[in-house]
Amino acid sequence: MNTSVTSQAAAAPVWRTQLGTFIGLAAVLVGMVALFSWLSEYFWSRETFVTIANEIPALAVMAVGMTFVLIIAGIDLSVGSVMALSAATSAAAILQWHWSVPAAAVLALATGLLCGAVTGAVSVAWRLPSFIVSLGMLEAVRGSAYLVTDSRTQYVGDAISWLAAPVLDGVSSAFVLAVLIVIVAQLVLSRTVFGRSMVGIGTNEEAMRLAGVDPRPIRIAVFALIGLLAGLAGLMQSARLEAADPNAGTGVELQVIAAVVIGGTSLMGGRGSVITTAFGVLIIAVLEAGLAQVGASEPSKRIITGAVIVAAVIVDTLRQRRGAA
Repeated sequence: MNTSVTSQAAAAPVWRTQLGTFIGLAAVLVGMVALFSWLSEYFWSRETFVTIANEIPALAVMAVGMTFVLIIAGIDLSVGSVMALSAATSAAAILQWHWSVPAAAVLALATGLLCGAVTGAVSVAWRLPSFIVSLGMLEAVRGSAYLVTDSRTQYVGDAISWLAAPVLDGVSSAFVLAVLIVIVAQLVLSRTVFGRSMVGIGTNEEAMRLAGVDPRPIRIAVFALIGLLAGLAGLMQSARLEAADPNAGTGVELQVIAAVVIGGTSLMGGRGSVITTAFGVLIIAVLEAGLAQVGASEPSKRIITGAVIVAAVIVDTLRQRRGAA
């Protein structure tokens, strides 16, 4: 009886923190939309919101995977390169090897899955920081993308355009798929043993070992999952642009990490939410679209985006300290 009461008491601050994060992010998002609607007469329009919705699926699905990786106290810097290589392999399969579109799509997903699994396996087997392993993968995979495409953009045309085709008032099927992935991932995180194991590993890996849970296969599975989602992101981008660019995704890993951090996931592991990560993705997308519409220069956009990220980390740190107190 006492144990139950103690567990409920410990869980209460967590729920209050998550609710506070959700409300805060929603308020920031609404405030940004109001601000840019005031600054630009064109921002508050159906076209703007449809454009934002159709541009974020790739970022959103990779942010889902990065949420899981950060929860286990890891990091993956190779997602942008994996996205580019996955798109490149699918384009090569269609254009050069004359594979069917479904087979090429499976190859793209398998490519991402393999890249992620290798990152996870190497970091686990040799007990190396995932930061270093994924940094090496970033370069190796990017070089592989150049080799597959002969360093040239591969134009696939409308071969996989169904993924970017509008299905609901101009919104693409990729956006609908991204929303479904966010919902399923949140359920996995909050309602399954796998999700609780991820949180446990990020909180105290040694305690998980003592409890009889081997964290190694879980770590590898999480990195394989983010690789799979990066492969899906590559397909989404190819469908939207009708091309596979070996330079695609350069620097996107920073956007992905920023979205997850803005969403309140701890860089130290053990805490995070896929739903709030989705809000982080929306905040970044609205910020970029709004700054573009008000005519901000590229250096200004980078400065403002960086300031927002730092502010989000500061707010999250203050919230954690207040919760601990």
